[in-house]
Amino acid sequence: MIELGMLLLLIAVLIGLFVILKSLRTFVVNALIGLFVLYLANAAAGLGIGYSWPVVLICAFGGALGALMVIALHIMGWAF
Repeated sequence: MIELGMLLLLIAVLIGLFVILKSLRTFVVNALIGLFVLYLANAAAGLGIGYSWPVVLICAFGGALGALMVIALHIMGWAF
């Protein structure tokens, strides 16, 4: 009976790790896409937006839309 419980616990842990790694992969891909868009905007338009932690986190959570939001806030003079 203990072996069955340990097996079920192992299966639950493996499923949990799979879900965490899958969401981490999505987070990293969003961050890379957002930072790439921000880099292209900086290079093409010479915006001069720095790569601080708030900017990186906004790009990571928002992806390309987050980068566009950072660019819009910078152009309007509200932040970054």
